[in-house]
Amino acid sequence: MQKQTAPRRVAVTGGIGAGKSEVLAAFARRGVPTISADEIVHELIANDPDVRSALEERFGTTDRGGIAKVVFADPAELAWLEALLHPRVGAVRDAWLAGVDAPLVVAEIPLLYETGGERRFDKVIVVTAPEELRRARKPIVAARSDRLLPDDEKVTRADFVYVNDGTTEQLDAWVGEVLSQIQA
Repeated sequence: MQKQTAPRRVAVTGGIGAGKSEVLAAFARRGVPTISADEIVHELIANDPDVRSALEERFGTTDRGGIAKVVFADPAELAWLEALLHPRVGAVRDAWLAGVDAPLVVAEIPLLYETGGERRFDKVIVVTAPEELRRARKPIVAARSDRLLPDDEKVTRADFVYVNDGTTEQLDAWVGEVLSQIQA
């Protein structure tokens, strides 16, 4: 039996409302296996009995909107939530990565640089967008952005940068160019 070669790992990160999910979707449209940390969190909150129990005990709810209002107003509550979720998200992502049989995989990880996660990836894509566009996409940008690395620092550390202020067709063309460079 021939040993499976580990896939090249690409991470997508960026600020809130920048369009990370759209970049991830563009890779998926090209047949690249993808995984989203945000989707894993949603799945854990919806279906993991230990997570649901802990959230009910701590916040009296499993409603993400209600929890967000609490944790983004209180750094201690946010730290508690991240301590609950981050190890589980990492375990799900790592199990997925270990099981994928493909030459390339892409993972969307919002807090990639903030958690030192970039070391686990071969390439990093940073997605940015003008502030007014990000606010239109996600009105809660200001309340959540203060704990993130500034976009300009992320950009200097990235292998690829996409300013997400155009059309889906432009995004898809850019992803095609990135794939050509990564697979060369």
